Amino acid sequence: MKRIQLFELEDQPWLPGWLRTCMTNLIVVMHGVFGTSEVLAKLIARGLKESGESEVVDLCAGAGGSMPEVMELLKKDYNLPNVRLTMTDLYPNADALKKFNQPDQPNISYLAEPVNATNFETAPAGLKTMVNCFHHMPPPQAKQILQSAQENRQALLIYDMGDNKMPTLVWWLLLPISLVIMVIMTLFITLKVRPLTLTQIVFTYLIPIIPLCFAWDGQASLPRLYTLEDMDELLADLDSTKDYVWEKKVIQGKKKWQAGTYLLGLPC
Repeated sequence: MKRIQLFELEDQPWLPGWLRTCMTNLIVVMHGVFGTSEVLAKLIARGLKESGESEVVDLCAGAGGSMPEVMELLKKDYNLPNVRLTMTDLYPNADALKKFNQPDQPNISYLAEPVNATNFETAPAGLKTMVNCFHHMPPPQAKQILQSAQENRQALLIYDMGDNKMPTLVWWLLLPISLVIMVIMTLFITLKVRPLTLTQIVFTYLIPIIPLCFAWDGQASLPRLYTLEDMDELLADLDSTKDYVWEKKVIQGKKKWQAGTYLLGLPC
């Protein structure tokens, strides 16, 4: 397996909540830069149609990411005005609970109860999505997620922004330069964060904790991504059957450099 199990700061339970939220804000901006909302909307619309589901259940949702924007695209571009989004997490985000559980957003909700992504028996009904989080799962846990989806005949869409094509040795050699580039890039994309809080500003420009943490996590995530060949290993004992099929591809956004990898599982 090409993927390697590096650590990301965002995975650590000791990481302060405010820092995790600020880093998540930057990921949302990156979704816009890479055009992932459009790619996700296309994949989710297809998943809903082929599975017959009318609700999207986002696992490991964190602070929400790009999924609210994806919902708008589903309504506008795919004529799905009644689709519902339920966001879930093993550790529900307190800010997201307040933000999304509002009367003016009847089609979007965030569950206060923890949901374990490895056990689909306890997850709400609907097309399950995992956006930019599958690479956080070590192989045994990743395989457990896929097995649970197939055994419970639940539709599952996994999407990770970027790909893991670069040779690992080259990644290590380029790491110092890549980290510097990521830090500088963070200084610019922070200006697009909404809402842009005083905390985000102070710990980006005055005390640059956020750029350093975001740069490391951004670079560490690349060799953690599952390649298509890695997914073959995860699916080795879960081959497509007459009752359930798996599809995996690298998919591009509007521009060739805007790439992502997806794995779609559908009950027949």
